[in-house]
Amino acid sequence: MFIAIDIGNTHTVIGAYEEETFKADLRIPSTIQRTDDEIRAQALTMFTKKGIDTEKIDGVGISSVVPHLTDIYVSLSKKFLHQEPLIVNANVDLGITIHYDNPKSVGADRLCNAIAGYAKYGGPLIIIDFGTATTYDIVASNGDYLGGVIAPGIETSASDLHKRTARLPKVDLYLPNSIIGTDTVSSMQTGILWGTVDAMTGMVHRIQSELQHVEAKKALVIATGGFSKFVADHSQLIQHVETSLVLDGIRLIYDRVHRKGKKPA
Repeated sequence: MFIAIDIGNTHTVIGAYEEETFKADLRIPSTIQRTDDEIRAQALTMFTKKGIDTEKIDGVGISSVVPHLTDIYVSLSKKFLHQEPLIVNANVDLGITIHYDNPKSVGADRLCNAIAGYAKYGGPLIIIDFGTATTYDIVASNGDYLGGVIAPGIETSASDLHKRTARLPKVDLYLPNSIIGTDTVSSMQTGILWGTVDAMTGMVHRIQSELQHVEAKKALVIATGGFSKFVADHSQLIQHVETSLVLDGIRLIYDRVHRKGKKPA
């Protein structure tokens, strides 16, 4: 059994794998402070419900963009799972070249997306993660990480509109029947949601246009993250939705690091 932990700005997701098979996951808000005992209790409940034997866990990998939470999950891994976790970052042997001016500044989740996306589909790829931020990660035909784009996420945009204005309310994120809003709430909903879809469309076209000068074929477009299914349902540009891409990447990177130098059985 392998445990992959994706620590994001909004949520932390703990995923369990049996060999290469994804078995279960647990989503915990990252914004609420919890002790490792509290997290352990929630994780054990999930493991029990899914029939996962914690005694069989023999590996843990962590992708984190929230440094102060990383230590909590490292402690959890060592204390309760008796495993030294692999922390994913640019210093780990990923088997690719990162074409960033400072490779260490690329978020671990973005590297995991790139590794998992390429492992499943090859390249070139445009991987769009609809999370706290909307990130676009570009993977070359040889698997190298070329760089990307960072934009505000859907929930971030909605929250900022509410917080930074005196009269705009907090709204539920679903589409009204008409693009032309007849009240403040529906006007905000169409602006935030259709604005995201249309911005994504324009950004993908711009990236594809630039990539055509360096890649022989058109990049495949993959979506992941909390709003990936919503956007995919409203855009024909997205060809695949992979909701557990970061977790898959953590597992693949862990396998690469720990199998390196080992002879096949």
